Amino acid sequence: MHSEISGEPGLLLFLETDAGMETFLGIEYSTWWFLIIGATVTGYAILDGFDLGVGALHLFLRSEEHRRISINAIGPVWDGNEVWLVITGGALFAGFPPLYAELLSAFYIPIILFLVMLIFRAVSIEFRSKEPMAWWRKFWDVMFSSSSIILSLALGMVLGNVLQGIPINAQGEYVTSAGFSFINPFSLIVAFTTLSLFMMHGALYLVMKTEGRLFAQLTIITKNSARAFEFFFLILTLYTLLYVPHLIEKLQANPWLFVIPVFMAVAVMNITRQTSKRNYGLAFVSSAVVISLLLIVVSTGLYPTLLYSSLEPGFSLTVANASASEKSLGIMLIIAAIATPLVAAYTGFVFWTFRGKVKMDEHSY
Repeated sequence: MHSEISGEPGLLLFLETDAGMETFLGIEYSTWWFLIIGATVTGYAILDGFDLGVGALHLFLRSEEHRRISINAIGPVWDGNEVWLVITGGALFAGFPPLYAELLSAFYIPIILFLVMLIFRAVSIEFRSKEPMAWWRKFWDVMFSSSSIILSLALGMVLGNVLQGIPINAQGEYVTSAGFSFINPFSLIVAFTTLSLFMMHGALYLVMKTEGRLFAQLTIITKNSARAFEFFFLILTLYTLLYVPHLIEKLQANPWLFVIPVFMAVAVMNITRQTSKRNYGLAFVSSAVVISLLLIVVSTGLYPTLLYSSLEPGFSLTVANASASEKSLGIMLIIAAIATPLVAAYTGFVFWTFRGKVKMDEHSY
């Protein structure tokens, strides 16, 4: 073994093993990038998840004042939350180019739809209050809500297909003649579970940021969205156990991993418990924990697979056969180690700066 990055034999942070696989702190570079992508996806789901949830709930708020307050609740943070999506895309492209290519090939329609809806959501937020006409504001209200719903469903549909597997041949290429094969029972269940989870997450965020009559209305919406999520979560769990067995093989082979779904179930129940006690901050934290643990469960079930082949498991894309070169991974790992904490610190600073209840003024949306 020798130090590849530092140039000093005594510094053994970056190592090249006898098998030629370089490691950092004993973990291979490709695995680090699997973890990094998992962390950025989780960050995006938690942060932009409540933005999407607020948008999906927007039309349930009837008055003009309430709708403006809901938009202003996410106004200072929604565009910054999207940074985690950009980081995820860049990490995929840099760390696992074959995976990036196959995802775009297999899910071209939902990904393009997702990007278009991202544009419409941003335009809706910025344009809504530019004119005083009622028809103008109602139009952008509908666009804001529908784009947020479609974004959530598209994300869930892509995730569902990734978990279930897609037809990949021996050359690692996506092969199918059905343009809408991404629409299937499992992907639809995951899509509606994602939407209901984001709506609950968004309702919890809004109830922390509001007061008065809007607060009272949101307490009801929060309970209803939590029930909807619990329903779809149960359906998803049962369907996975019955029809997607490869996702639970790792849990079956390693019983100690069972603590993860147990903690997740406890976090789900804690949302209802804290909501009934009106501890909405703790309920929001539990909601974020649920999102994190859901992604940890699926990541654990997949690893080291990145994209499961429904034709033959041996054709699947993995962290070993779909990663970039060792040198590229090592250099980018240093960049990620510097940049990711800076982005996280900036995100925390923004949330701290705009903490508290929403107050309307002349600068509001």
